[in-house]
Amino acid sequence: MIVSGSTSQAFAAALADATGRDLAAVEYDRFPDGELQATLTDFAADDAVVVGSTVSSDAHVELLQLQDAVREAGANEVTTVLPYMGYARQDAAFSDGEPVSARAVARAVSTGTDRVLTVNPHETAVCDFFTVPAEPVDAAGRLADPLPADLADPLFLSPDEGAIDLAATTRDAYGRGSTDYFEKERDYDTGAVTVEPSDAAVADRDVVLVDDIVATGSTMSEAIAVLTDRGAARVFVTCVHPMLAADARTKLERAGTTAIFGTDTIERPVSAVSAAPAVADRL
Repeated sequence: MIVSGSTSQAFAAALADATGRDLAAVEYDRFPDGELQATLTDFAADDAVVVGSTVSSDAHVELLQLQDAVREAGANEVTTVLPYMGYARQDAAFSDGEPVSARAVARAVSTGTDRVLTVNPHETAVCDFFTVPAEPVDAAGRLADPLPADLADPLFLSPDEGAIDLAATTRDAYGRGSTDYFEKERDYDTGAVTVEPSDAAVADRDVVLVDDIVATGSTMSEAIAVLTDRGAARVFVTCVHPMLAADARTKLERAGTTAIFGTDTIERPVSAVSAAPAVADRL
């Protein structure tokens, strides 16, 4: 059965549909002291697929509770699906005294499962932190589905070299176009990010920006401004994980994006396509 955390209900339903598995009923509650409780009400299966995007500390706790609940209900095999893995970008200690938070979280998740699938972690190496078999799932190809069929000489552009594979995957799924990337520099003293355009011609072309996650929207906004100045016809923003924290959506709209498309790994109004089929292929 598919068992959904409160943050991934649409994703879990899509995964149940894609796999033909039943979707378990789960109740989510909070006690007066703030503690959470996630309760199964009709689970009956030998194996369980626990699904939860860990977008907050509460979501992490809820995931651990669900893992424990399915074991209590008799599941012999548990697979945990992390559509979005929180803390995955904290994959190293950058100064003395800092934790490797991705490792700490991975170890905790590992205690209640036999296997982990995580969708497009920021660095695939975080899978090595789990103490059970863990695999990344690439859902970037799903970002091609909501794009208009009439893109003009499309350029699939990643905000930095590290995301060029995502741009290529999206381009391949779309079926035509070229790829390139921006050079991105971050001032770690001020936090400011600047992007420098490549030599790719963008005038009168439709440009599709592709990244794994859009969090604050600052980098994407800068990229949109550069592309607009260089005469791009339309600029689409696509990402696997549409975090869109704080005023990120406003930043992108003010910068002049034509449309924003994300998957349902983080359920937002821009979640135009589900990443569940990519996960279903790996279950």
